[in-house]
Amino acid sequence: VDLVESGGGSVQAGGSLRLSCVASGYTFSSGCMGWFRQAPGEEREGVATFDEYVGTGYADSVKGRFTISYDTAMNTLDLQMNSLKPEDTAMYYCAAGGARVSGRCSTYGPDFGYWGQGTQVTVAS
Repeated sequence: VDLVESGGGSVQAGGSLRLSCVASGYTFSSGCMGWFRQAPGEEREGVATFDEYVGTGYADSVKGRFTISYDTAMNTLDLQMNSLKPEDTAMYYCAAGGARVSGRCSTYGPDFGYWGQGTQVTVAS
């Protein structure tokens, strides 16, 4: 299984970026899928999750600004990020094979079995 992220970069506050994750050797819809991020010195945070049975979930800090989507035909998981803030600066990771907990996707990293290598997002003020 290989997950490869792309789309990171540097933007000004208020700008947008779209992250994409392509899976090889794995069908994303086999379980929960999601995007996590980790800033230096901070713990990994679940940003957005998607599952065809339980739907989408977002961290409070990104609700209304980020949108997660899954392209079934292309087997890609995207994260559209709008109205970016400096506090969104982090390494963003694609994850798959996640568990469902109490009717929603887990946002606990160890509950996901597959990870990409990460793509850096930097938002300047």
